[in-house]
Amino acid sequence: MTPQEFSLLLISVLISVAGQFFLKMGAIKLGRVHAGNAISHIFSMMTIPELLIGLTCYALGAVAYILLLTRVNLSVAAPAVSIGYIFSVLLGYWILQESISLVRLLGLSLIVTGVILVVWRK
Repeated sequence: MTPQEFSLLLISVLISVAGQFFLKMGAIKLGRVHAGNAISHIFSMMTIPELLIGLTCYALGAVAYILLLTRVNLSVAAPAVSIGYIFSVLLGYWILQESISLVRLLGLSLIVTGVILVVWRK
């Protein structure tokens, strides 16, 4: 993967992770969904700025990913975007005060190792 391709990958991943973060913040504002409030929650989603920002980030991340796919094989690009999991866990830890167990850290290290092996060129 060239530096330009890696940059496109990183842009796509970071924008998508920002989308996940904003969707979580909007979901917190929205509150828990249950059978009695599901329909009203669906309509409320259109009025929560964080949800709209999150969806916009996802759209921009998809554009960057499509640009990446014009340059990189799907068999490389698709697994490589899994590095977004690492960023999501770190955001959850630092901003949302979520815990990271030892097992989760092991899983994240396996993801990083897998991405390195997938994008590695001899």
